[in-house]
Amino acid sequence: MAEKRDITRHKKRLSLRFGTTTPTRLAYTEDVSAHGLFIKTTNLCPPGTRIQIELTLPDEEPVFLEGMVRWTKKVPPQMIHLVKKSGMGVMITKFIAGEMAYRHFIDELHARTGHSLPPAPLRSPETP
Repeated sequence: MAEKRDITRHKKRLSLRFGTTTPTRLAYTEDVSAHGLFIKTTNLCPPGTRIQIELTLPDEEPVFLEGMVRWTKKVPPQMIHLVKKSGMGVMITKFIAGEMAYRHFIDELHARTGHSLPPAPLRSPETP
């Protein structure tokens, strides 16, 4: 099946924690993009759920963000390592901290693979 979206995704395994109120469940990314990420996990949240994510970049810099689960693929825990996609696709809705570090990380991935830069970044609401 052909890719439906015009988004450059990069296969990248990053450690993260996620949860609906606080990020407590440990998981990993399978791929990342400027606008979202795929979380490999058997602890799924239903599509439409807002989740909090604490992501650790390769340089150990933490990124805190809010995302919305867009889709899920449930796989039995014993099969998670055998199936290509098992977990949930998450759209980034808001950065809480570390947006510039995340954008820089994505820009570096684009440069390494020869892809053009992503569209303008998401804007976090201004704090008073």
